[in-house]
This record gives sequence, structure tokens and C-alpha cells, in this order.
Amino acid sequence: MSPTPRAAAVLAAIALLAVVLGPVAAVLLTAALAGALIADAVAARRPPRAQRRVPAIVARGVPAALTVTLPDPSALRGRRSRVRQATVGEIEIAPQESDGGLEAQLVARRRGRWVIPPAAVRVAGPLGLATWDHRAGGASELLVYPDLPAARRLALAVRSGAFRESGRRSRGPLGLGTEFESIREYLPDDDIRQVNWPATARLGRPMSNQYRVEQDRDVICVLDCGRLMAAPLSGGATRLDAAIDAATAVGLVADELGDRCGTVAFDARVHRRLAPRRRGGDALVRAVYDLQPAAVDSDYELAFRNVASSKRALVIVFTDLIEEVAARSLVTAVPVLARRHEVVVAGVVDPDLEAALRPSGARVHDLDVYRAAAALDMLAARERAAARVRGAGARVLETAPPDLARACVAAYLSAKARARL
Repeated sequence: MSPTPRAAAVLAAIALLAVVLGPVAAVLLTAALAGALIADAVAARRPPRAQRRVPAIVARGVPAALTVTLPDPSALRGRRSRVRQATVGEIEIAPQESDGGLEAQLVARRRGRWVIPPAAVRVAGPLGLATWDHRAGGASELLVYPDLPAARRLALAVRSGAFRESGRRSRGPLGLGTEFESIREYLPDDDIRQVNWPATARLGRPMSNQYRVEQDRDVICVLDCGRLMAAPLSGGATRLDAAIDAATAVGLVADELGDRCGTVAFDARVHRRLAPRRRGGDALVRAVYDLQPAAVDSDYELAFRNVASSKRALVIVFTDLIEEVAARSLVTAVPVLARRHEVVVAGVVDPDLEAALRPSGARVHDLDVYRAAAALDMLAARERAAARVRGAGARVLETAPPDLARACVAAYLSAKARARL
């Protein structure tokens, strides 16, 4: 129970009236105020039947609704209420408090498993002299998944044939095989190269070749959870966040194309291992959504040994090529995979390095020159590391963080089209 500012104001007024009315009247007024305060506190002590609705699962960066509903004002019998919801970790809630209930947006900035504490409801008595704080329900567990909406949009684009690689013209549904199956009527979305000219001339109407979908291919996403993946990106995300978003997109696209998807997550030891399976995209998300980077060096050879014995697959290794020395263990371990699998090493480029090469002001200061020189040195070191990885037998893929998922999906579809897996 807490007295309100109104109670303090009444007590101050009684103290001023004591000069005029005398101490006896002041004591009587104070006793009356104390009685009213106790009665108000007793009325405020009755907890309202508050109901909180918070989603059990949200996607990182995607707003979700959080509501706290209180009874009808008539059921409160003149008592006023104010709701406040505390936040935790990387969970943003706005607004955090409101009168008579709460309708807020919840945005999770980091993946994982979080516990949302109960909402607090402050009820004021009918006289407004005392308040009582109550809890609205209990704590709620919140699971924050990767950016599933963006991954599903990519999967839908592949399924509908709307997926386009940067700088390339779409050729209908991507990721399909090249094994001839039948001849059918020409459709407006068909590539001109699908047209069967002899059949067209024979029948007098456009005819196209139909190709069988290649299925049962394996795709394995290998996630580095070591110290290199803890480096922050814009918006509070880490390199591991971008990697898991991209792995999610690859897994959902594999589901659309009938392929099998699996994953291995590691740092100094293997934390998660999911064997390739049909409809493995959802299982991949559940396996990796709560992974966090650790401040240890990653053991690539240990992780790759968990993949090397599988049947031929496309293996996408999500890591960071910061420079040659850091990439030495990766270069040594890549041949373990490249002897049997198609290997892609994927990572993100640091937007701050690109920005350092383009000073924003009209005048270039000495500090801008030093920053640009340091950025050039780091970019050159990354390129040397990438060249060594290519020499070991892997394809290197580096893009801006928002483009990593699309680039990995394009690499996957390209490998299918070239029958490399």
C-alpha cells in the first residue's frame, strides 16, 4: 500500500489549518484522514481480474501485440487503475504503461528463450488517497525465432517462380531439375528455351518441355557459434543472427523443393546436430533459434567430421573471414568436406568498413583518411583469407547482412541447376 500525492496534499492542508483552528482540531482532522486512508487502502486491496495476452512465439524484429485487459470500469466500483509492463533483456515494449489497461507492441531484438515478468496493476481507492499494487497473472515464456516472415517470402518467391538473382533474368520456377519428363502446352511464364520447336511445328501451337523436379538432395547448414560470430551489426543483431536467418531461409526453400535439410552448430564443441530430413526446415528453426555466440575459438575440423560421412550434399558454412590468421583453421579443415561435398562458405561484410571508405562530410579530415586506410587494410585481409578458402576447394559468399539469406538461396538453387549436389 502507498499513499497518493492527494493524501500528502490533504495532510499539508491540515498542518496549515492547525495554525488557525488549533492543535485539537488538527489532531481530529488527522485522525479522520488516517481513517479515510485506511478505508481507501482496503478498497484498493481487492485485486482486479486482469488478463494478459502475450504470444508464445515471435520472430526477431517483427512486432507482436501484448495486451492487458481489466474488468469493466463499473466492476471496479470507482477504483482507478494503471497498468505497467516491465521489459527484460532485448525485448522492447511500447508503451510500457497505460490507464485502464494496456495495448502495446512487443519487438524482440535477439533470438532465444525469454521470460516476460508479470504486469503490475496499480489500483487507487475511490477517494484517491491510497494505492495498492497487484500482479496481473504470472510470468510468461517467450520464444524468439529467427526472421521467419522474410524466410517464408523467399520460399514463396521460389515456389511461384518470382525469385530473381541480382543481375539475372528470371527463368520461371528456379531450383528445378533438367531431366526431361513430358511435353505440354506453352504457358506465358515459360522460358523461350523450354519451347519444343519440332512439337510446335507439328501441332501448330506452342509446346514446352516439362522437366522433372529433382528431389531428395541434401543441404546442410553448418553454423559457427564461436567468438567471430559475436561481432555486432546494425540494429543490435550479431553475425550469428544474420547467419541463422539465412539458414532458416535455406531450410524453408529446401522444404519447397522436396530436398532434405539438416544442420550442425558448433564452437569448440558441437552443440546441435540435426541429420538431413524431409520437411526439415521447421526442425532446423527449432534446433538453432536459441543459439548464442560464445567467446571461444571454433573447431572447424571437429564440426566438419560430423558432416563428412554424410552422402554428397551442399554444405553451407556460416562463419566470418576476418583475416588470414583467423581463417587458417578453416582453410585446413575445408578439404575434409570438399573431397565429397559442394562447399559454400558464407558470411557478411561489415557495413562500417564500406562506410569508412566514403566520408559523409564535404571536407575530408585527417581522421577520415586514417579510417579509410584502416578499412582498406581490413578489406584486403578479408580478401586474402577468402582467396585461401577458395584455394582449399570452397566457394566464398560475402554480402551485406540484409542480402545474406537471398544470396545463400541463390547459391543453393545454382548448385541444383548445375547438378552439383
